[in-house]
Amino acid sequence: MLKDKTSNAIVAVGDLERARDFYTRTLGLELVEDDMDGVLGYRTGQTMLVVYRSEAVRPGTGNAVAWSGGDDVGTIAAALRERGVVLEEYPDLNMRIDRGVHTADGFSAIWFKDRDGNILHVHSM
Repeated sequence: MLKDKTSNAIVAVGDLERARDFYTRTLGLELVEDDMDGVLGYRTGQTMLVVYRSEAVRPGTGNAVAWSGGDDVGTIAAALRERGVVLEEYPDLNMRIDRGVHTADGFSAIWFKDRDGNILHVHSM
């Protein structure tokens, strides 16, 4: 039923203009839709990331959005740090951590939060 359908990530935020600044300027995503009140649509690879305003934002404890960064995870991490983004560190994952970049067995990953506390993730897969 859904195996051949494209999926999109959807993230709730409390302040749409603050989110617009973060996702456009900090992450460098291309804003392609902003004609619906309270909704922003970003192109990310071949899919869309939808960011919408919600009065009851409750970030979860899992990843809200994940990107496949391939071999560029370290470069992406450095660029995010230069823009003031704090990379999360999760020592319980039992991975080597160097300035927020987690590595193990050829895999690398970073986690960081948007300004509403949504957990964003970039991995090398």
